[in-house]
Amino acid sequence: MEPENTTTPRPGSRGRVVMLVDNGVNGDSRVQKEARSAAEAGWDVVLLGKSPGKSEQHWTLGDARVRLLKVPTPMQRRRHEYRWAPLRSPLAYRPGPLAAYRKQKMKAWRADLQIRRIEANENGAALTKALLLPKRAGAKAATRWVDARVRRTQALEQRRKRMDAPLDRFTTAFWQRTMGDRAWRRLDPFLLDLDLAYGKVIDELKPDLIHANDFRMLGVGARAVMRARAAKRDVKLVWDAHEFLPGIKPWDPHPRWHVAQCLHELAYSKYADAVTTVSPTLAEMLVERHGLAEKPAVVLNAPGAEISPEQAAEPVPDLRELCGIGPGVPLSVYSGTAAPQRGLDIMVESLPQLPDLHVAFIVARSNSPYMTGLADRAKELGVADRVHMLPYVPHYQVARFLAAADLGAIPIHHWPNHEIALITKFFEYAHARLPFVVSDVKTMSAVVTETGQGEVFKAEDVADYVRAVKAVLADPKKYREVYDRPGLLDQWTWEAQAAALDEVYTKLLPGSRRVSVERAAEVTV
Repeated sequence: MEPENTTTPRPGSRGRVVMLVDNGVNGDSRVQKEARSAAEAGWDVVLLGKSPGKSEQHWTLGDARVRLLKVPTPMQRRRHEYRWAPLRSPLAYRPGPLAAYRKQKMKAWRADLQIRRIEANENGAALTKALLLPKRAGAKAATRWVDARVRRTQALEQRRKRMDAPLDRFTTAFWQRTMGDRAWRRLDPFLLDLDLAYGKVIDELKPDLIHANDFRMLGVGARAVMRARAAKRDVKLVWDAHEFLPGIKPWDPHPRWHVAQCLHELAYSKYADAVTTVSPTLAEMLVERHGLAEKPAVVLNAPGAEISPEQAAEPVPDLRELCGIGPGVPLSVYSGTAAPQRGLDIMVESLPQLPDLHVAFIVARSNSPYMTGLADRAKELGVADRVHMLPYVPHYQVARFLAAADLGAIPIHHWPNHEIALITKFFEYAHARLPFVVSDVKTMSAVVTETGQGEVFKAEDVADYVRAVKAVLADPKKYREVYDRPGLLDQWTWEAQAAALDEVYTKLLPGSRRVSVERAAEVTV
């Protein structure tokens, strides 16, 4: 089926909104809900994401249209990685395929000599066999030489990736000092790959408003706005800041990556006409860091209270059935991103002290190195039969899926971003009416303590985690009853958040207000 033509605006819409996200959309519940709800409110929404493959992908989210773009990445490898280094590593081959070719050539040479030797044995050709001896010795010596050069080549590549030598630190500081915020171009040119892939499509779509999700898409959106205004088209930019960038644990271990992202964000935050974010605390931090004239609007990543008839008709997987356990077996659950700083290891380490408890991890990639490591550790502890790794379900099924558990765990470590926000799983657990076991990160532990919906434990403390789990399992009703309080869950619904986001759009494009906006604002909170 041919993809829908996204370049033609939909008739009768309030304006075209182009949303940008630096992922494949699937698994990003916030972005999906933003696109769907904005389209329901009358906006012509095109959501641009990054294709995981070599071809574009197209589908719809309600009335919103999704396009996953091909993103060529020739600049993901930095310029210095292509240079020959005769002084730094004289034995290393030039960057490129030569090292692999030479290694394979040696293997082929020795394999061919082996076949010739076998043929000589079969034919009784003693002279031929003798003549092969010096060739075999030469091939062996050449192989050792090539292997030595390949090892030096690989070592050089690793040093260039680490960039921890004094010269590397000097050049990084040099570009920062001489170029200021613009140094991101030198430090992480892959950001330009993103701009080239997304930018031409944004220009074709001619949006009225660009909604840039998180820090890498901020620059893409800002540059598109600059091109549009140069062409005499007034385009508004909304920056949706999901995290406090200086406080994140870098996704990429390259020492220039985090520096480049921070400079890139500082360079383009001034172009945002409005900013939204995920918590009041983060809103205040963004004002201070970027000198924003107006405090960002808070749009929580809460689950929807309502789902469509089509979504309601889809069967929800049975969590306990997938784990192979009955209704009376204690079950704790973790749902979301799997990474060391998320603290999932404590849920495995504690199992010998919680002999009846099963643990379910609902994660995107159960075969990731981190999750594989947890599975191996469970085997070492003799608890592998009580650890279950399951895939994601659609975002509109999460709360119903998780409701079969006895408690929801959020064992995250103390990182700046973990301290300041109510993360997605917080709201998902709450709507599943799960008792919480949460680490003592600032914002979430304060809410859990205030409401009484769970227990707080000291982050990375196995003994205290065990105490908290035992307390919840001893009297789960006490914690579940908290959700019966009038208005508690209503304020944590996506419908309330969608109304706030729509108001941001409408304020930037005042001529777009219509009756549907008024209805959206009447959501009970």
